[in-house]
Amino acid sequence: MDQFRSLLFTPATRPDRFERALTSGADAVCLDLEDAVAPQDKDRARDEAVGFLAARAKSPVKVGLRLNGRGTPWFDADLQAAARAEADFFMIPKASGAQEFAMLHRALGEDRPFWPLIETPEGLMRCWDIAGATAVAGVLFGAFDYSAEVGCDMAWEPLLFARSQLAAACARAGVQLLDAPPAAIGEPEILTAETDRSRRLGFTGRACIHPDQVGPVNAVYTPAEAEVAHARQVIAAFEAAAGGPVLMDGKLIELPVVRTAQRVLERAKGGQR
Repeated sequence: MDQFRSLLFTPATRPDRFERALTSGADAVCLDLEDAVAPQDKDRARDEAVGFLAARAKSPVKVGLRLNGRGTPWFDADLQAAARAEADFFMIPKASGAQEFAMLHRALGEDRPFWPLIETPEGLMRCWDIAGATAVAGVLFGAFDYSAEVGCDMAWEPLLFARSQLAAACARAGVQLLDAPPAAIGEPEILTAETDRSRRLGFTGRACIHPDQVGPVNAVYTPAEAEVAHARQVIAAFEAAAGGPVLMDGKLIELPVVRTAQRVLERAKGGQR
């Protein structure tokens, strides 16, 4: 599965924005049938999304579809549409357990990656199983819904526990983890600072709701040349020592340090698009 530094949500009711989203620089675009669509527009949004996915030209940008959640009046129709949609992945809101992904896997086929949204206390409680569920490629933290469910502020400190749990669960499962999109538009310095905090916590990328947010997010998740050069030096020194501990620039290089360096190179490779 391709690594997503950035994922741009686009309302499926706005086909005029689809092509713009594909040229925004985002690694992935997700056509949204859920939060960005009013109840009376659900059928139209579904038709617009499926039609675009069927007609689109091949592109390095992955295009997915966010369905409405199970238990909503639109889920069954969304699932039927998803079965014939030429989507690269599917986002599933308010994931509550691993068993639902086994069902979706059977309904949509073995080659359909899923991205569950963890945005409820129940989902967080089961995040370890969800992250490791069948066909799950990554997890998105739904911070807005989660904070509303818990009754906490939409701020870093109140949501730190949830983010830390998700980072550990996704690392254990070996899947990607995207942070919630920023609410503010036109504040690149704040966006960069917030995104870097998530990156340092273990997140692998971030969702966006506006094309202007994509560039700063990509920049945070693309290692600088100096960071890449240092990672290569670490790996070379470790290999020269036949996989044993070695001093480099006065610092001890052991396997955990090498694994960190390898992740830097993986992130760098993901940024070469």
